Amino acid sequence: MLDTRYIVENAEFVKAKMAERSGSYDVDTVVALDAERRQVLKEVEELKAKRNAVTKEIETLKRNKQSADEKILEMRKNNERIKELDGVLAEVEEKLLSAVMTIPNVPDESVPVGKDDADNVTMRVWGTPREFDFTPKAHWDIGQEKNLLDFDRGTKISGSRFTVYRGMGARLERAVYNFMLNMHTSRGYTEIFPPFLVNRDSMKGTGQLPKFEEDMYAVKNTDLYLIPTAEVPVTNLHRGEILSDDELNISYCAYSACFRAEAGSAGRDTRGIIRQHQFNKVELVKFTRPEDSVKEHEQLTADAEEILKALNLPYRVQLLCTGDTGFSSSKTYDLEVWMPSYNRYVEISSCSNFKDFQARRANIKYRPKDGGKPQFVHTLNGSGLAVGRTVAAILENFQNADGSVTIPEALVPFMGTDKI
Repeated sequence: MLDTRYIVENAEFVKAKMAERSGSYDVDTVVALDAERRQVLKEVEELKAKRNAVTKEIETLKRNKQSADEKILEMRKNNERIKELDGVLAEVEEKLLSAVMTIPNVPDESVPVGKDDADNVTMRVWGTPREFDFTPKAHWDIGQEKNLLDFDRGTKISGSRFTVYRGMGARLERAVYNFMLNMHTSRGYTEIFPPFLVNRDSMKGTGQLPKFEEDMYAVKNTDLYLIPTAEVPVTNLHRGEILSDDELNISYCAYSACFRAEAGSAGRDTRGIIRQHQFNKVELVKFTRPEDSVKEHEQLTADAEEILKALNLPYRVQLLCTGDTGFSSSKTYDLEVWMPSYNRYVEISSCSNFKDFQARRANIKYRPKDGGKPQFVHTLNGSGLAVGRTVAAILENFQNADGSVTIPEALVPFMGTDKI
């Protein structure tokens, strides 16, 4: 979340930045509640100062053997008012925190202003989409014909947008995320295997709650949620901690299953494995000093790109405009892989710099080497990559006229074969 003081002291600037985003955000309520909180605090402090003065007066009266009844009555009324105001203050502060948590991050100055994905900027393109000398098939048709993907039984077991991977399809999925983890750990990332269930505080810490509750799967009669991405448990590894300067910068990678209700996505990508309620993903997460986050954001994005290059999958990098940037992010690059069945690029990773937005919510700080007071770290994350979408891209881009699929060279050691 944003710092309340920052919002109040820069209210017009923050409102202007919110106007560049999609949606509407009530900055004025934050300012009004903060003013109310300050007024209550002022009255409480004045009453406490008066109480201290009256206490001394009572002591003097008693020492001089004079009646202190009137002053004691005044003290009781004073204490009752303080207790009343403490209740008011707690209520105002709760409302203020709730209001602040509805305000998204301020887009970085380098983010282009725009309404939606039509205003995103292409930063670079790698590889050339393949020209087929036959009519290429969609990954869902390849998956069914080769008995790699069983959509009907996935639906029977769990419902729509669930898929059963079979035989070589299951092996390909496993090969892809093992390859990704090996590659990222070889580049200095520490591998984490996190829980797939997290508590409400963890979801708040990374910004999923309260805004995106309808997209989450909550476990009945518990405080637990199925994770939408490994970003949540991995970022919360250091929730409430003060890291030492020597520990930074930290780079983690993690495989996890991910669970999303996909509220509001009815009718989008209904066929195949592009948009599922359960899918696998390898996530990259960084904790950095504030002065390093811009450089580390570029590096994280490059690390995700290396997976696509190693698999020889054509892709492009998009800088998201203000209207398409996620709630918690200050700046995001989307990696989009070429999908022949769509005849366009499809998102396969979002690499974001959150600056101190998540760290402030999760209270993650570090102690500077110069001995200054603890500061909030900057957090970054990105998919490295979405596994199911990578599998779909491989099936479509490496299909052959005879119905077989060539395995990218980098995956052959994991698959034990060069063709399906």
